[in-house]
Amino acid sequence: MNKIKFAKMVASGNDFVLINEPEARGMNFAALARNLCDRKFGAGADGLLLIGRSRMAGVRMRIFNTDGSEAEMCGNGARCAAYFAKSCLSGGIETKAGIIGAKVSGDTVRIRLTDPKDIKTSIPIQVGRRIMKVNFLNTGVPHVVVFVQGLDKIDVVALGRFIRYHRKFSPAGTNVNFIEVLGPDAISIRTYERGVEDETLACGTGSTASAIIFALKGANGNRIKLKTRGGEALKVYFEKKGDKFTNVWLEGKVRLVYQGVYHV
Repeated sequence: MNKIKFAKMVASGNDFVLINEPEARGMNFAALARNLCDRKFGAGADGLLLIGRSRMAGVRMRIFNTDGSEAEMCGNGARCAAYFAKSCLSGGIETKAGIIGAKVSGDTVRIRLTDPKDIKTSIPIQVGRRIMKVNFLNTGVPHVVVFVQGLDKIDVVALGRFIRYHRKFSPAGTNVNFIEVLGPDAISIRTYERGVEDETLACGTGSTASAIIFALKGANGNRIKLKTRGGEALKVYFEKKGDKFTNVWLEGKVRLVYQGVYHV
């Protein structure tokens, strides 16, 4: 029987199990993620983060979803990784989506994401008998953003799953964010996450994607406040020139829940 030391961390309701990658050397990471993230028979989490050495940055982060698939990037996961490895952040964090910057101040963590790309607005898709206009962009992973009214009444799982597997976003699929405008610089958000295949309490790259689309649609200023399903507020900062966005930062709280040893 192998024993692996791990930390359980949470960022805005997104929870993760973090392991130093050498602890799990030689193991099947996909199977490990499925078992560790199981909320009945494991530690329970939205994803597994493997923290290892990098030749390109201060540290490397690999992200495995609860279904065992490996993701390119995870915003709230990266904030947890930054807190976990805060003594090694010089040079940033290497991810499959590129190198991201990070700043840790107490329990507040800011990460600089790669610049958003592939922005497309007002994409028509048929849902039942009606046409829905959705927006798409990539903030390290693909995201659809949908403006709604009455966010609390939206069936996020059913509608999110339908859009996630829609042919317009195949073969990779997409995460799906539903947002409601609260003010000129504030929105409320709910997210269906690809790989988790369910609604999560927050999504960092999804919050960033939603803030960018909101900015394109007329939000005020270069800072957007987001109210997540978990109740915590996130902030997204950016520089905007026309339809181009650079220097994009995501900020929020991170908490270490517990540390333990997992028996494999």
